[in-house]
Amino acid sequence: MTLPTENLPAAETAVVAPDVVAVAVAAASASPEEANQRLGRRPSVLPVLETLFELYPQLFGAEFPPLKLGVFQELLAKHPDQLERTSLKAALGVHTRSSAYLQSVAAGMPRHDLQGAPVQAVAPEHVYLAVLELFRRRQSRSAQDLRPKVRKQVLTAFEASGLSRQDYQARMHGNDEDANALLADAFAEYDQERARQEALRRAFEASGKTVAEFAAMYGLDARDVNRALAREAIERSETVPTPGQPTEQS
Repeated sequence: MTLPTENLPAAETAVVAPDVVAVAVAAASASPEEANQRLGRRPSVLPVLETLFELYPQLFGAEFPPLKLGVFQELLAKHPDQLERTSLKAALGVHTRSSAYLQSVAAGMPRHDLQGAPVQAVAPEHVYLAVLELFRRRQSRSAQDLRPKVRKQVLTAFEASGLSRQDYQARMHGNDEDANALLADAFAEYDQERARQEALRRAFEASGKTVAEFAAMYGLDARDVNRALAREAIERSETVPTPGQPTEQS
């Protein structure tokens, strides 16, 4: 699957690139010979990753939080005697293409500075690309169809993005027809869920029952009914003006 990186600013495509070079965690635990193979036959990369771990274990250790933009230049400036431009660039490429790093991006974690503090939100495009890339990797190793799961992840990323549906779809649409079809399918599910919630709300309001009575009448869990009604109320409040609120026509 080719990811729609043409939609991303050039400065950011270097942080989350769509192609797979290696997984840094696996390489670090392998023998030197295996590590060199996994790291694209670049023996200079593994020592750099080890140096980064020693300098910043909170960023290159047990967890791989997303890195702030511009961290490459900052690392070179802070450690001119320990880090060399070419090998550092290769090492960061390996690190940011690792599945562990992409999982952090896909989860919507913020970007972190060298002190380990969150400083920037990850762009919605990067979250989306990370979700798709992880899906591509996992699907290549699984006989199970993982598209239903990734559609849910895409919708979760959409809801967390703060973008309107129109803006989100426009920004994530690219040249990869498979990715575009997956995005369209995800929003088709979104529409179905919205319609189901609206039907449930209407049925509940027409029933004159309490939530517990309504749930029992239809064999539903009252907690699920409450969640659906609350979600519907939130979504309606985002699109329907409250009393006294001016509309676009007023």
